[in-house]
Amino acid sequence: MSQRFRITRSFQENSAEQTITLQECKLYFASQPDFTYSPVYTVSGPASTMSIDGDFFMWSYGDLQIPFRHYMGDLYVAVYDEAVIPKMIEVASDLRADLTEG
Repeated sequence: MSQRFRITRSFQENSAEQTITLQECKLYFASQPDFTYSPVYTVSGPASTMSIDGDFFMWSYGDLQIPFRHYMGDLYVAVYDEAVIPKMIEVASDLRADLTEG
């Protein structure tokens, strides 16, 4: 079972930029060698395949591809492997944002 987290600036009252823009994410993740951008995230199951349109920054961790999804000024990450947690914290810190559950 996974837990969903949000990287956000919405709790920062004194921040001039309360949203994380897509352009900002594209610039940031382009400088990260273990991330690639994808406009579609495809999930394959035993009986079917589902594609989700959006703005995904895919983190390569070993054989895993973990999506960081930009949506409405925030980044969303589902944690189903503990290795994601330090990477999430690093990304939030680099983007001067907070990490919340939800």
